[in-house]
Amino acid sequence: MNGLVTLAEWSARLSNGHTSSRELTETMLARAQEHFAGGGHAFMELDEEGARAAAAFADQRLALGRRVSPLDGLPVSIKDLFDIAGQVTRAGSRVLEWQAPATVDAPAVARLREAGAVLLGRTNMTEFAYSGLGLNPHFGTPLSPVGEGLIAGGSSSGAAVSVALGMSVVALGTDTGGSVRIPAAFCGITGFKPTARRVPGEGMVPLSQSLDSIGPLAPTVACCAQVDALLTGAQPWRDAGLPLQGQRFFVTPDYVLEDLAPEVAQAFDWAIARLAEQGAEIVEFRFPELLRLPEINAGGGFAAAESWHWHRERLLAESARYDPRVAVRIERGSRQSACDYLELLLERAELKARAAEVLLGADAWLMPTVSIAPPRLAEITDDDAFQRINARVLANPAVINFLDGCALSIPLPERPGIALSLCGLGGQDANILQLGAAVERCLG
Repeated sequence: MNGLVTLAEWSARLSNGHTSSRELTETMLARAQEHFAGGGHAFMELDEEGARAAAAFADQRLALGRRVSPLDGLPVSIKDLFDIAGQVTRAGSRVLEWQAPATVDAPAVARLREAGAVLLGRTNMTEFAYSGLGLNPHFGTPLSPVGEGLIAGGSSSGAAVSVALGMSVVALGTDTGGSVRIPAAFCGITGFKPTARRVPGEGMVPLSQSLDSIGPLAPTVACCAQVDALLTGAQPWRDAGLPLQGQRFFVTPDYVLEDLAPEVAQAFDWAIARLAEQGAEIVEFRFPELLRLPEINAGGGFAAAESWHWHRERLLAESARYDPRVAVRIERGSRQSACDYLELLLERAELKARAAEVLLGADAWLMPTVSIAPPRLAEITDDDAFQRINARVLANPAVINFLDGCALSIPLPERPGIALSLCGLGGQDANILQLGAAVERCLG
């Protein structure tokens, strides 16, 4: 466990009168202001007036015994990708900062607001969510609290830092190739990437409509599961207390274990051994088709093609306002033909079908969330280093997006910035969350 107060614990403190929403909100606003004053870049902006008003209404409901959800009255941060009524959605970019404020909340934001969440502010991110490192030349780069000068990971960089430093109870992020799980891993918290379209994607700036997923970053698996239930309209989550005895965890050496940093390999081996000690069955399987992913995505894949479609007019008119590293990645989409895109669709369908075959009988597929520990910002100063490290950071988590699956990243104890991922096929979200709670108990 990471020592952070969980959603359930804060909820209980509100219900039993040990704190109020206003007190908690003021505490987290003060932390966020102190963070900014100290040179931190987790937030793009704070909505102090809106947060205080929402907290006051939450306290009124609390006094009447009418709390509407476990999240009611708790401060939540929102990635700058989402529309919030009355606010400008910049997506971490200077390109959109002069557009009109949103008139309505994105559905994901609206569901959190309906659950009584106090929307504290908008979190920083990679411009247009287009990298796994979290660098932002316009608004500063958030750094991980697990070590001096380490990047927080991206693209939901500020979201992860806001939770890890206790400036929000949970955070709303997005994941197109690992953008929830990478920063969760690098910041020592938990992140959940649901099956795409499990949470409606309207009202947010897209990176890739084929790959985008909306998910929470939070202290624990239970926190993520509770927020997921609110975002999806599912029944309130309850930990089923699954035993590890007899659970079948599949592990493949193909691709996702081939280029691990020594400390990541050691941590992964420790986690596997610990699960086996508790009665889980570790099943090795082969998935050599994954080795073709770099070739399949050599032209930029879905993200390049679909982001080019969304950005092409803006990028041609305002290229100087873009982060050059982001612009280069978007422009790759201009070189993909309709034939290339159709080929991508076919390749994806084939790999999804193959995944269903090789994972038949698996309760979850295990892999390191990221193949390296968080690098230092100073190590990513030139374009070559940026491209190399970004590709390595995205390699493992992006597999699950391509396969249209779901995945949960759980931090490993006493191994700062290193995490284990439990992965499932599309639609297996509920099972992965229940298993994740059991794994967390085992490893924590």
